[in-house]
Amino acid sequence: MNDASPIAAEATPIKKGRKFDQVLEGARQVFMADGYEGSSVDAIAKAAGVSKATLYSYFPDKKLLFMEVAKTECQSQIDASISGLDEGYEPPAGKLRRVGQQIMGLILSEFGQSMFRMCVAESDRFPELGREFFETGPAMGHARLVAYIERAVEEGDLRAGDADLAAHQFIELCHAKLFTEMVFGIRKVAEQAEMDRVIDGAVETFMARYGAGTAA
Repeated sequence: MNDASPIAAEATPIKKGRKFDQVLEGARQVFMADGYEGSSVDAIAKAAGVSKATLYSYFPDKKLLFMEVAKTECQSQIDASISGLDEGYEPPAGKLRRVGQQIMGLILSEFGQSMFRMCVAESDRFPELGREFFETGPAMGHARLVAYIERAVEEGDLRAGDADLAAHQFIELCHAKLFTEMVFGIRKVAEQAEMDRVIDGAVETFMARYGAGTAA
């Protein structure tokens, strides 16, 4: 596998075929376990159950494979983490509590932690990785949350003059304490009661600022 430049890798068309998903899954397992630098073509081919020739036929460049895995996994995870926003309208307190649970499930998951660390560790090698991760994951979730907040304003349940900022603030409230402690290796897991405490605090703080009975 060549180590082509990120620009060349982005321009290379991706060949899809019968074993494409199989190759992606094998690469996902290896990259998440060993990072980019620690992953070998042999290990990826073995995990995928394909020959190196088959692997090369889909992805002649290791960077291209890494970026495709990251983008595909981000899309899948963010869809799952914010699915509650697409289930029809309901008042904010209950809706935001469920969305907060989904957000926290993602950011505290093995995937969420691994992707955050890789975006930091590989920022020099992959300056585009952080952007791709943000655009295919957090940015899409943020856009859906903005749309919900705007709807809640229309329904008279929220008073948020800046829905974009309000959405960012709610997401950041869900990052309080546990995410930081796990990123820095202070803890490996979080109990449900601890997550509920953060989520309840996020919803209460958000509603205290933007609830219908507050000033806009």
